[in-house]
Amino acid sequence: MSESVNVTIIYYSSTGTVHALAQAAAEAAEKAGAQVRLRKVAETVPPEVINTRPEWAQHVADTADIPQAVLDDVEWADAVLLGTPTRFGNPASQLRAFVETTGPLWFQGKLAGKVYSAFTASSTPHGGQESTILALANTFYHWGGVIVPPGYTNPVQAQQGNPYGTSHVAGTGAPGEESLGAARHQATRVVEIATALKAGRVA
Repeated sequence: MSESVNVTIIYYSSTGTVHALAQAAAEAAEKAGAQVRLRKVAETVPPEVINTRPEWAQHVADTADIPQAVLDDVEWADAVLLGTPTRFGNPASQLRAFVETTGPLWFQGKLAGKVYSAFTASSTPHGGQESTILALANTFYHWGGVIVPPGYTNPVQAQQGNPYGTSHVAGTGAPGEESLGAARHQATRVVEIATALKAGRVA
């Protein structure tokens, strides 16, 4: 039997859209046999700004029990999925702030050889989803990672439509079965590839 892999899912979500995708990915990774850590990054927006939007304040309260990501979560993992809303075609600054703390791990070579993948959401179709995921891929290249996209490896991708990574249009409402199914498939594929890679190294 193959040794189980460690998967860390690190995300930023202001009102819950990316959180829902992250949860679906975590559940699928566990179902695929992985040990999973679900982690949010620190919120950097002041409370007085958050409180101007009730749905934002509510989401902060609803997810207070989810641990914040630390460097050990990345070092521990065989595979890492990053989730973020798109901000002008780029990852949210909150996720970037965490990513930019990984320098010590990178310097020691502890980020290389892991499997990486990313997912996102935007308010509108074509609202920067692909460029956001590609921007995260630039980081994965520097880390020396093995990038695993969903591609068109499952029928759900024919409906969801983004081979780069799960992408939800938040303007249509909360993620439904199509987007959640895409997140599940992406996480399952990450576990499958990471498991094969880990087994090959042991062999």
